[in-house]
Amino acid sequence: MAKTMRSKLFLFMCSLTLLVLGNGVGVEGNPDYKDALRKSLLFFQGQRSGRLPANQQVSWRSSSGLSDGSLDRVDLTGGYYDAGDNVKFNFPMAFTTTMLSWSTLEYGKRMGSQLPEARAAIRWATDYLLKCARAKPGKLYVGVGDPNVDHKCWQRPEDMSTVRTVYSVSPSNPGSDVAGETAAALAAASLVFRKVDPAYSKLLVQTARKVMAFAIQYRGAYSDSLGSAVCPFYCSYSGYKDELLWGASWLLRATNDAYYYNFLKTLGANDQPDIFSWDNKYAGAYVLLSRLALLDKDKNFEQFKQQAESFMCKILPNSPYSTTQYTQGGLMYKLPSSNLQYVTSISFLLTTYGKYMKARKQTFNCGSLFVTPNSLIGLARRQVNYILGQNPIQMSYMVGFGPNFPKRIHHRGSSLPSLARHPQSIGCDAGFQPFFYSANPNPNVLVGAVVGGPNQNDGFPDDRSDYSHSEPATYINAAIVGPLAYFAH
Repeated sequence: MAKTMRSKLFLFMCSLTLLVLGNGVGVEGNPDYKDALRKSLLFFQGQRSGRLPANQQVSWRSSSGLSDGSLDRVDLTGGYYDAGDNVKFNFPMAFTTTMLSWSTLEYGKRMGSQLPEARAAIRWATDYLLKCARAKPGKLYVGVGDPNVDHKCWQRPEDMSTVRTVYSVSPSNPGSDVAGETAAALAAASLVFRKVDPAYSKLLVQTARKVMAFAIQYRGAYSDSLGSAVCPFYCSYSGYKDELLWGASWLLRATNDAYYYNFLKTLGANDQPDIFSWDNKYAGAYVLLSRLALLDKDKNFEQFKQQAESFMCKILPNSPYSTTQYTQGGLMYKLPSSNLQYVTSISFLLTTYGKYMKARKQTFNCGSLFVTPNSLIGLARRQVNYILGQNPIQMSYMVGFGPNFPKRIHHRGSSLPSLARHPQSIGCDAGFQPFFYSANPNPNVLVGAVVGGPNQNDGFPDDRSDYSHSEPATYINAAIVGPLAYFAH
């Protein structure tokens, strides 16, 4: 009898676990995209900085960074920690916001019950970015927390004992890249809120215009102005022209102001990227502007359509112009460190350009290769499926999705016991032993987090200290939201 009861209890617990985490399998052998979409958005709650709201679902996190900005007598609370650390880097945070907004604009109708969650994730970032842009005239705040000091500690965000240095750009210390990306984020988000909160939308677009004017008037890379505060972490390796193009493209879409079109023309479209990321926005701008050529049939944007297609030809595996490696298991492989950030971002562009092509029944050629909308969408689906567990080691690279996922992610809050379990403060060094160096799984599951991913041999060690493969980041997740919504529908 006891054995039967134990068996029943075991089965009940298993079904309960599947209910909470999901078994990850949908219809026809495809991953459960709806479940993955829900989790990909839930992840952002685990990255929140500031005072957490009453409806916070990631319950092992608590409020943090409540004095952010006080060193400069401004309020810079809120926003997101970029990855597994406790620093707020605005450059990747703004890109995250732009991609979440673009995902919502393209795929919001397919998100169903997750649309309010997507808006909430965007607003958590834009509320903070507005503070950064409006706190002091002539200044744009671009980060909180000294990364060089923070990265020497392993402590919960709730316990931060490191200095919360604030960083800004100004006319004398320009940052056209971070300003252009901030303008893009605010402009894209203004479109998300245009119907549901017109007053907020207006504030976003007005602020975007001002920040973009600053980016254009005072030219320079923020890496040159801020040095070791942002390098080597989020240096602007591609320069700032791509952010000027990207910011102007989003403001053109948000305002329809000919000024931005004329400015775009001065920048040209001569760059030939084969990557899309928080640093390099050219391909994103080409796809965004090609929408006007494809959907609105505006001949003025034909050059951007050609550039978008040239980019796709560099990605497609069978293209004679391909510059993209693939692993034996079929994963796009761009760079050894945090490779999935490129996979999710490029998959977003594949899906979105494929969607535009489909709407106009368009095709194009990469030399002898005939490319249909499904060529692009099919490749994006294979990448998403790989991330969700259809790969040689059957590992889902989204935490909490499917039966087998990374358990030792490089993430302070996830790897340290919560305040509820360990109310005493954990000092700067105290988190390394016994937590960081432990072989045990993280005590807190950061559901929905997409990690840096496998190596070029499709292997994954699941090692907390191997941050280039085991660290999640907001910009990896932000880019997969759109494709997940597309495939979930």
